[in-house]
Amino acid sequence: MTIVYNIFYNLAKLLARMFFSMRVIHPERMVESGPLIIAVNHSSFFDPPLAGICSRRGVYYLARKTLLKWPFFGPLFPAMNVIPVERDGNDMSALREVIKKTKEGNAVVLFPEGTRSLDGGLQPARAGIGLVIAKTGAPVLPMRIFGAYEAFPKNAKGLRSTQITVVLGEPIYFTPAEVENPSRENYQILSNRVMDAIAALKIE
Repeated sequence: MTIVYNIFYNLAKLLARMFFSMRVIHPERMVESGPLIIAVNHSSFFDPPLAGICSRRGVYYLARKTLLKWPFFGPLFPAMNVIPVERDGNDMSALREVIKKTKEGNAVVLFPEGTRSLDGGLQPARAGIGLVIAKTGAPVLPMRIFGAYEAFPKNAKGLRSTQITVVLGEPIYFTPAEVENPSRENYQILSNRVMDAIAALKIE
């Protein structure tokens, strides 16, 4: 972790505990070394840091390129492992960087749904995460965040204090046969498998 990453990592942990009484179910399932895709449902602006603080190592994130223009925080995002992506999400250069970072043995947080949910419910998976799986062969750690939508949904006017629970699933390991077909259809199949694993996670 960079110094900047470490500062915001610990700050995010502190705030998650103070404001949201955050608890993590099955933290032992986190893969702490080697290439990893952390696949998370997406319903809140808080989802990236909530997912990141579940790992003891630094992880990489995709974030809209426009965020780098924010005063103060914008210049700090690269030191926080942010990979900038164009707003429409169809940014192949960003995907190539995700693939590169994953192949180098890093963990990357990805949202199979592609965009935040408007009602907190799960959305269909897009093919992007399947492409990354096929190109890297990396295992996927399914993760589901409960309560983040209630705390800070899309287009919210303010923050609400509520319980947040993060559930980690068993890592998914893909066989060479499952990832060898470089087609959009297969990418979608892989994405759907990951989304099904996220949907199956419940608060125990």
